[in-house]
Amino acid sequence: MWIDATVAASFVTNPKDSTVADKVGFALAPNAGLGKNANWLWAWNLAIPAGSKKVPAAEKFIAWATNKDYTKLVAAKEGWANVPPGTRTSLYQNPEYLKVAPFAKLTLASIDAADPNKPSVQPVPYVGVQYAAIPEFQGIGTTVGQQFSAALSGSSTVDAALAAAQSATEREMKRAGYIK
Repeated sequence: MWIDATVAASFVTNPKDSTVADKVGFALAPNAGLGKNANWLWAWNLAIPAGSKKVPAAEKFIAWATNKDYTKLVAAKEGWANVPPGTRTSLYQNPEYLKVAPFAKLTLASIDAADPNKPSVQPVPYVGVQYAAIPEFQGIGTTVGQQFSAALSGSSTVDAALAAAQSATEREMKRAGYIK
C-alpha cells in the first residue's frame, strides 16, 4: 500500500514505466468511521521571497507555470496522464485527462475532502493536514521516519520505534518551547 497525494499515480499506472500498472488500484485514504479520512494534502508552493529583486520575472513564471497553456504543452509532450495534477480544477473536467487518468476522480475527491482548518476528528490548535507549520517539523519528521524505517527493516520493534519517536518529538517540542 502506498499512501500518496496527487503526483505518483501517473507513474505507477503507465505500462511503459511501471511493472505493476495492471495491478494498481485507488481508494480514498482510510477512515475509521469517525467522519475524517486520513487525508494527505501538500502543495508545491510557488512563492516569491520578500527580498526578491526579480518580482516581475517571478510573477511571469508563476503565471506561465500554472496556466492552461502550460497544461496543454505538457500534455502534448508527455501525455495527458503526466500533466501536473492538483494545479487546476479545470484539469478534472477535461475529458482527455479523465480518459487516461483512472485516478483523477479520487484525487480530486481527496483534495476536496482535506480540511486544513479542521484536520482531525478532535479539535487541534494548529492548521494543516499532515504537517504542523513549525520550523521543527522537518527535523522531527526525519527522526520519526528513521525510527519507522528501523521498525520496517526489522532492526527495531514497532513498540521501540514508537517510543523512540515519541521521546525524540517530545524532547524537540520542549526545546522549542511548545511544551513546558
